[in-house]
Amino acid sequence: MSETGYLLTLICVIGALTYVIRASFILIGGRMKPAMAFQRALRFVPVSVLPALVMPALFYRNGELAMALSNERLLAGLLAIAVAVFSRSVLWTLSAGMGTLWLLQYMISGP
Repeated sequence: MSETGYLLTLICVIGALTYVIRASFILIGGRMKPAMAFQRALRFVPVSVLPALVMPALFYRNGELAMALSNERLLAGLLAIAVAVFSRSVLWTLSAGMGTLWLLQYMISGP
């Protein structure tokens, strides 16, 4: 088998396995009721995944720790955190964070 055929077969097999795993939760999940402790634990998944995705983008630049005022993502993130604490509004938090990031990038990079 050629390398291209091998890769195509591998991609199809992995795709099929992924589909079966995801479909099993949909098909079987309606029939089974998970334990209450498991349901409570699942509520914390989004709250723990979001910081795990966002924090490296804030603190690292080009693979190195960037804790300086020249890190516009860190500054925008800190402002977004402050807005989130005081406003408790997702819309205001996103607007403040992204607006600040775009403004700082525009000021640093220029038009």
